[in-house]
Amino acid sequence: MTLATTYLILAGAGLTFSLLTFFRIRLFAQLTIPTFFIGWLRGELALQTIAIEAIATFLFWRAGALETGVGQLGFVFCCVSWVLLGITAQRGMKAGQQIATALEPAGIQPATDVSPFHGFAKPFGFKDPDVRTIRNIEYGESLPGDKGGRNLLDLVVPREAKQGDRRPVLLQVHGGGWIIGDKREQGKPLMTHLASRGWICVAINYRLSPKATMPDQIVDVKRSIAWIRENVEAYGGDPNFLCITGGSAGGHLAALAALTANDPRFQPGFEQVDTRIDACVPFYGVFDFVDRAGDRPLGKMSDFLGPIVFKCTPEENPELWESVSPIARVHADAPPFFVIQGSHDSLVFAEEAVTFVAALREKSRNPVLHAELHGAQHAFEIFHSPRAAHAVRGATAFLEKIHSEYEAARAQN
Repeated sequence: MTLATTYLILAGAGLTFSLLTFFRIRLFAQLTIPTFFIGWLRGELALQTIAIEAIATFLFWRAGALETGVGQLGFVFCCVSWVLLGITAQRGMKAGQQIATALEPAGIQPATDVSPFHGFAKPFGFKDPDVRTIRNIEYGESLPGDKGGRNLLDLVVPREAKQGDRRPVLLQVHGGGWIIGDKREQGKPLMTHLASRGWICVAINYRLSPKATMPDQIVDVKRSIAWIRENVEAYGGDPNFLCITGGSAGGHLAALAALTANDPRFQPGFEQVDTRIDACVPFYGVFDFVDRAGDRPLGKMSDFLGPIVFKCTPEENPELWESVSPIARVHADAPPFFVIQGSHDSLVFAEEAVTFVAALREKSRNPVLHAELHGAQHAFEIFHSPRAAHAVRGATAFLEKIHSEYEAARAQN
């Protein structure tokens, strides 16, 4: 194989990946995972990808690969790919306006100080000199399925935080399809940003399937809330003000926790603990396990989750499936919600968020805000990118507005 042919093959693969990133591809259920990974990394690292491929092209050119028609065709493929990636990067910057539009009905104006090169050099760098992390605190006794430290939490806090500060608290719930994931892997941009602004952030592990069976996962989320109520004041947090967030499966658990305050089914042995949530920000969450609105024509989630997570089908135990579907739990006293979703999500379709938001708005007396970010894939905000930064600033503005209203009400009482 000649060098020119090698370059053409690599350029063709790059163009194919850029097309899968640029367009929302829904052809076969088997493609959901590949399109997610390709669109996720290439979409959020578009400028870095252009830079790497440009350097590779330069090296191929120096080696003579572009002197033939085969190599020149490869260069054309690269140029088209780079144009698509450039537009993809622009979409990421436009997320700021989409976030602002979503928050406008609530009178919230998010910060917009995001550079097009945000996170370019260190997309996975999360250290902040004003923030520290306290790791692996037990939030409850070890239960069956707890092996591997599933009953542990981390605290991401301001360095200056001290007991009695009464700072606002955010609970972060990781995703991973209820079967994988860890508290160290997700939510870092948001938690670091909030902690730098004075918040106490709590990231939890929870029991995972197939060892655990739904509703074990939501029970553990509630157990962590009980720990926060009893212990967070020692770290500078206000035990009476708690918001929750999470992505994917974590978005599902966050929304479910917010909508099932004090439900004794999910609080075995600690039914007396107040598990009310003050606000919820689910990212690309799963809100309906049985897809009652037909939003997911490719690969029903119940087919995969039944034997692994629920250990039953919806027909065998409809009460269980209904009890843990957030869309079935909406009610008038639901806390304020800010639902954030990507239009190109391959794993959780954007239509599901639209259906959930409509159901929530129909019943809730509190604000229900919704941002669908054009071009965003699943898990778009777990490392630094311009789109992730806009989402983090939007979520921060929303949460701080809720906290300011809480403080105003507390001052009057």
